[in-house]
Amino acid sequence: MTKLIIQIPSFNEAETLPLTIQSLPHTLPGVDQIEYLVIDDGSQDNTAQIAQSIGVDHVVQLSHHIGLARAFALGLDTCLKLGADIIVNTDADNQYNADDIAKLITPILNGKADIVIGDRGVAQHPEFSPLKRFLQKMGSQILETASGLSIPDATSGFRAFTREAALRTIVLSDYSYTLETLIQAGSKGLSVQYVPIRTNPKTRPSRLIRSLPEYLTLSSITIIRTYAMYRALRFFVTIGMILILVGLVPLIRFLVHYFQGHGSGNIQSLLIGAILIITGFQTLLIGIVADLVGFNRKMLEEVVYRLRKRDNEG
Repeated sequence: MTKLIIQIPSFNEAETLPLTIQSLPHTLPGVDQIEYLVIDDGSQDNTAQIAQSIGVDHVVQLSHHIGLARAFALGLDTCLKLGADIIVNTDADNQYNADDIAKLITPILNGKADIVIGDRGVAQHPEFSPLKRFLQKMGSQILETASGLSIPDATSGFRAFTREAALRTIVLSDYSYTLETLIQAGSKGLSVQYVPIRTNPKTRPSRLIRSLPEYLTLSSITIIRTYAMYRALRFFVTIGMILILVGLVPLIRFLVHYFQGHGSGNIQSLLIGAILIITGFQTLLIGIVADLVGFNRKMLEEVVYRLRKRDNEG
C-alpha cells in the first residue's frame, strides 16, 4: 500500500490555509492513501485551530517560530514517523496548483526519481520582474555548478520525496531548505527531476524575501556554506589555485625586472606575489583537511540515516 502525506509548513496562514487544503487531492492514481500534515510554526493567529476544523489529518503545533527550513525538516521527520512512502511539500499560501501533485509524484511512482521538483518556469514567469527573473536564472546556474544537477528552478518549494530520499535529507540552514537540499542531493547521488507546474495568483507578499539585498545575502551564504561543506576539496582547491595564479603575475613581473637589472625597485611585486602564493598553498592544505573532515561527516550522516531508518521502521 502506497501512502502519500502532503506536508504544509505554515506561519500565520489562517486566512489562506482553507483554500490551500480545499484544493488538495483526495485520490491519486498509484496512491492508496493520502493524508495532510500542517506544521504550525508558532503562528500568532489560529492557524492550528483552522487546520483541525477543516479536517487536516495531522497538525504539529510549535510553541514558537523556528523558521521555514526547520519547519520543513520537522515535517519530513513527522511524515516518516507516520509511515509515508511519498512526501509532498507545498506552501500554505496556495502558490502552487494542487492539481499538479499527480504530475509531481509520477516519476517517483515509476521508479525514475528520488526527488521531484516543480518547475515554475521562472525565466519566463509573467509575475516575476525582469530583475527577479534574471536573478533566479543566475542563481540556478550557480547552483547547477555547485550541485552537479540540472536546475531550472532552484527555489521552488513544490517538491516530492521518496521515503529513502527523505531519510537521507538533513537540513542545517535556518533560512531556507530549497538551495541546501539540492546541493546535498547532488553530492549524495540522488536522482532529481523537474516537471513543469502551474502557479496560482498571489494571495499575499512573500515572507521569505523581505528585501532583495537580504535575500541575495542569505541565499549566497547558504550556497557557499553548503558547497564548501559537501564539495570541500573542489571549493578550496579552486580558491587556492586562483590565489597561486594571481600571485604568479607580480612574481613574474619581479623576475623580469630583476634579470633586467631593476629588481631592487620592484620588491613590492615579490612580496605581494609571495604572500598570494603562500596563501594559495595554505588554502590547498585547508582543502585537504576539509575533505578529510568531509569523510567523517559522511560517516556521521550514514549513522544518522541508519538511526532514522531504524526508528521510523520500528
